[in-house]
Amino acid sequence: MFFHQDATFEALSIHRVGNKAQDEFYILSDAPVSLADDEVLPGLLMQYFMSPFAKVNEVYRLYHPNEELELNEIFYFVRQYFKNQLPFHDFSQQISKHLYEVSNHPKIKAGEVYVVALKNVQIEGEEHDAIGIFKSENKETYLKVYPEQGAFLLEYEQEAININKLDKGCIIINVEEEEGYKVLVLDQTNRQQEAVYWKDDFLQLRVRNDNFNQTGNYLKVYKNFVEEKLDETFELEKADKIDLLNKSMNYFKEKQTFVQEEFEEEVLGNPQAIALFQDFKAGFEDEFDTPFQANFEIADKAVKKMESSYKSVLKLDRNFHIYVHGKREYLEKGYDEDKGMNFYKVYFENES
Repeated sequence: MFFHQDATFEALSIHRVGNKAQDEFYILSDAPVSLADDEVLPGLLMQYFMSPFAKVNEVYRLYHPNEELELNEIFYFVRQYFKNQLPFHDFSQQISKHLYEVSNHPKIKAGEVYVVALKNVQIEGEEHDAIGIFKSENKETYLKVYPEQGAFLLEYEQEAININKLDKGCIIINVEEEEGYKVLVLDQTNRQQEAVYWKDDFLQLRVRNDNFNQTGNYLKVYKNFVEEKLDETFELEKADKIDLLNKSMNYFKEKQTFVQEEFEEEVLGNPQAIALFQDFKAGFEDEFDTPFQANFEIADKAVKKMESSYKSVLKLDRNFHIYVHGKREYLEKGYDEDKGMNFYKVYFENES
């Protein structure tokens, strides 16, 4: 859990980074921004930078594909700053130059880069120093209405920033340096393939494999297994797949601790299906370098996050939807030869 309510700004530097592929340039400021004499601006900036992270649960690590953390530019400069080997403003300039170097897709937008030194950032119950790196890409027009001498005047400001819409950001927390720090990341504009540069090219992140990610990834892998793999070996109706998904979701909702053998027996049951699932899961572990533990504490927030993607609806043409929440044996499928149509027979005790 991440809390920023007690966090304070230590320093802030702002630069502008253009698109290298479009022959734009970067502009580096000469000195940090002074906030000492302003009582309002620090609070607004804290809202702009930090509030969007209140609902972020996934924790990442900085890494490098060669497994040499020193080769990750962000890690290299962040560690120098945290060890007092690099002054803050120089650090912010290095970060901005690195962002410019990876901004080489033609659709990446130019924008301001804000580098912030933070104190008393709390994550998982402990307070730490941290670095925040944020980028604003999208601007809006604002109207200002105010009274003057018995009338109202109207002004506008173009190219302004909406403090309720942070485009991109990350918070690097000064803990677990050897493993690549704890990193929270946000990309609100990451809707196109070219936008992955923030996570993949600039920061170079991979997910920390904690209980939240163990829970979410396991549910994700199992869902893909049921929907994509089981048909190759078993003849399953749509209702059977929904039943298997419901069983897995109920397991994660009702248990506090995941136990692999228990899950396989209670949810899958069939030895052949269990073996297929183990092979399918091993492929995910190898592809994403994310091993599953045989036992882990179930993270309720990860379960809730995945629940919406677990579909339990039978859509019958455009006429009916059947919501299947359990009791697969109370649902029978058949074929009516006279009508030349499929049908479902539903058994129930009470109607409401």
